[in-house]
Amino acid sequence: MRVDFYQLSRDPAELVLPRLAQGTLGAGERLLVVSEDAAQLGRISEALWTRIPESFLAHGMAGGEHDVRQPILLSHEPVPANGARYLALADGVWREFEDVARVFLLFPPDRIDDARGTWRMLGKREGAERKYWRQEGGKWLEGP
Repeated sequence: MRVDFYQLSRDPAELVLPRLAQGTLGAGERLLVVSEDAAQLGRISEALWTRIPESFLAHGMAGGEHDVRQPILLSHEPVPANGARYLALADGVWREFEDVARVFLLFPPDRIDDARGTWRMLGKREGAERKYWRQEGGKWLEGP
């Protein structure tokens, strides 16, 4: 499993996720976006429709009758009802899950201590590949 840590310093998760989702779909994968914050999921939903002018990113909220068909599913729980193997933790909170190939952990500056703890924990886990990304201007640079 690969885990990409995204330290959000300029843009909130809802502005970063559309590009990550677009890349995920371009790789032929499905995405599960998880946040405990219902308002954040609402902002992410809006951004998936409007953030990238040349396309819209079809998605749905978990709990509907068509969850299994959604290329991008927004949920409060890390349960990939759409069969996603890619997971975005939009609220910066690490959760345990099974059968995931890639995780995007997006965290704001006030969650950096939690992210560091997760980094250390994953460093002890066999098969976990970690990458760290930070915003500099309008670009993402691999860190520290």
